[in-house]
Amino acid sequence: MPSSPLCDPQREVSVSPECDSAAVYYYADDLPDASAPGSRLQNILIRLRLGGRMTSLSAAYLEQHGLRALQQFAKGGLTFDAFRELALAERSLRIAAASAAKQAREAQQRAREAQQQAREAAMQAKLKLAREQAESARRARESDPKYIAKIKDQELRARYGIDTFIEQHCFAGLMSLLKSVDAGQRLSGEDFVWLSTVAKEYFSRELWDAYHHLEAEFLASKFQRTGDPWMAVNASGHYRKCGQASEAKWLLDTIDADRERSPKLQAALCTTHGGVMRDLRRWEEGLRLGERAHAIRPMDYRPCTLLGAIHMETGNYSLGQEWYEKAHARGASLDVIDHELRNIFFRADAAQQSEMRTFLLREDPIRFAWARPRGKENKRIPDS
Repeated sequence: MPSSPLCDPQREVSVSPECDSAAVYYYADDLPDASAPGSRLQNILIRLRLGGRMTSLSAAYLEQHGLRALQQFAKGGLTFDAFRELALAERSLRIAAASAAKQAREAQQRAREAQQQAREAAMQAKLKLAREQAESARRARESDPKYIAKIKDQELRARYGIDTFIEQHCFAGLMSLLKSVDAGQRLSGEDFVWLSTVAKEYFSRELWDAYHHLEAEFLASKFQRTGDPWMAVNASGHYRKCGQASEAKWLLDTIDADRERSPKLQAALCTTHGGVMRDLRRWEEGLRLGERAHAIRPMDYRPCTLLGAIHMETGNYSLGQEWYEKAHARGASLDVIDHELRNIFFRADAAQQSEMRTFLLREDPIRFAWARPRGKENKRIPDS
């Protein structure tokens, strides 16, 4: 190889453009670009190692990257020994600076992490404080007698299916009634009238059932004490209204109507018992009891309405209508009869409704106009 001012005979290394020997030779191996294939710095080092001359642009580049000793050596201003001494010093300074920069970066990263941890800790502390304050407020609120009373009122209303806004003029009276019923206390006649008129929109199915259950239990208990069959008849009526026909049946089964002397009582027991059987869908027994009651008191409309209802519910519409006509002739109002027909109609399934609708509209399209198809059928209202 020809002699070159860039070569040191005592520091010969293998020259290969594809390796980092030039970076090692010129004490620049601490710089990543010096060993990066195709980088500008590596190309400069390889060119110098091969004896090439350095351009002004390359000299500026070396100056920029802190390779001043190499720049001077390439220009012939330094011997190799002097270059080596300065290059090693520069290399040490670069390594120290790089190490310091790395440590600074790591310190900054640790500082950022510490700040992030501090922010997270502060946030967690705030959240914890907020939770503690909320919990403290909840405990204070829940121990407040007004709040306790409000929650109890809400729970009471929910038990009786009253989820609508209660007008101010009804609120106190209604809550008083609910508390009485919930405590198992019967309502007075005045209370029931008020609930059925002024506060009718709050007379829910649940409250209706609770009221009639209390009445039924009171009358059944009175029957047990006195043995008065009329108490059983009245109790059975209330049991039926709150959907407890089985309780009514159990009560009436303890009475033998044949042993009663009063025809009125005999007919009432048979009619009531027949109504219970109707509720239990024991149609034949219901018809038998209704016919028996009618035979005992042929001018009483009540057995007639029972027989009319059972025949309507079992699809014998013409026969049912005949019995309702007999009931009307014996004193039953058309309003009461139509109310019962509406209940039967709206309890029926779609097929039964269709058949009953056809019959009723054929009988009287004006009187039974409510049976015409509608977008939404009215829900059944409680029996009065």
